[in-house]
Amino acid sequence: MKEFTYTITDPLGIHARPAGLLAKAAKAYADTTVTVAKDGNAVKASQLMKLMSLGVKQGNVVTVTAEGPQEDEAIAAMETFFKENL
Repeated sequence: MKEFTYTITDPLGIHARPAGLLAKAAKAYADTTVTVAKDGNAVKASQLMKLMSLGVKQGNVVTVTAEGPQEDEAIAAMETFFKENL
């Protein structure tokens, strides 16, 4: 299992547009489970509505994990995505 933590810098947090893009990016690694956790609540990154239900705002710290055969590629892609979009 690979993971990283990230502090959200987007003024709107994880809202509809980036959440949709994140879910799409996570689905590219179908055999690897990618999760996003905030305050002890973790959801699969590929599930758009659950991702948005975390209520992640600017300044919140999230932990992203990847577990499975493609975890190295998935975690690298997620880290890049968060830095570029959130």
